[in-house]
Amino acid sequence: MKKVFFLLVCSLLLVAQTSFAQSNATEHRVVFHLSTSDTLAHKALIKQLSNVLAYWNTAKMEVVIHNNGIGFMQTSESGFAKEIAELQQRGVTFAVCENTLRQRKIDKANVLPNAVFVPVGIAELVLKQEAGWAYIKAGF
Repeated sequence: MKKVFFLLVCSLLLVAQTSFAQSNATEHRVVFHLSTSDTLAHKALIKQLSNVLAYWNTAKMEVVIHNNGIGFMQTSESGFAKEIAELQQRGVTFAVCENTLRQRKIDKANVLPNAVFVPVGIAELVLKQEAGWAYIKAGF
């Protein structure tokens, strides 16, 4: 009976160790959705991105910006250019919707440096989710 119990405990420990090793090796991919002009939501987004990077420093993160959120990435409006640049240096991608730029007649030159451009913001969110990325609505 003791041998059976011992084998059972060893088996459970082996399974637990394997599961733990796999969870540490998981590549975390998160897409954030920003579509509001609310600067408090922008501030919350910066904090959320920083918090995730503090916990998972290798996480892949992309912020898709469209509609009323476009001011977050405009050189003339953004109050977070410094923070955005720091997050970009840490690997966060900021993807700006070309549809929104076209509809609002905003030139790409008026978007903060190192942004990437996607044809349709909503489509980018769908593609990321289809590829297994976790979805987070930015802000609160």
